[in-house]
Amino acid sequence: MVFKCSFKKQRWTASIAMIKNYGSHLEFRIESLSSITILFGKTSLGYFACIPDFGAGCHLVEPDNENYNREKLISVMNTIDGVTVARALKVFSQNERSNLLEKS
Repeated sequence: MVFKCSFKKQRWTASIAMIKNYGSHLEFRIESLSSITILFGKTSLGYFACIPDFGAGCHLVEPDNENYNREKLISVMNTIDGVTVARALKVFSQNERSNLLEKS
């Protein structure tokens, strides 16, 4: 899935290069200005994202709530990558007809 990202006057293209469903969580590989591996899942408290390469993680809300998730992700990683991950989650949620995590 290829998508566009923007922050202030900066614009860039990114893609979800890989999605793997582990049942309890998803692993995304996002290719952009950086290559980012994201572990994304759902708990009793909502959603979460772990970004092992950044030594970071945070709680999120529904994947289509890009604005809230962007702020949370920017607080644990750099701005450009936080914007990219939030956008990727929204694009994924809009394009995935059967949400893989809702079934668990």
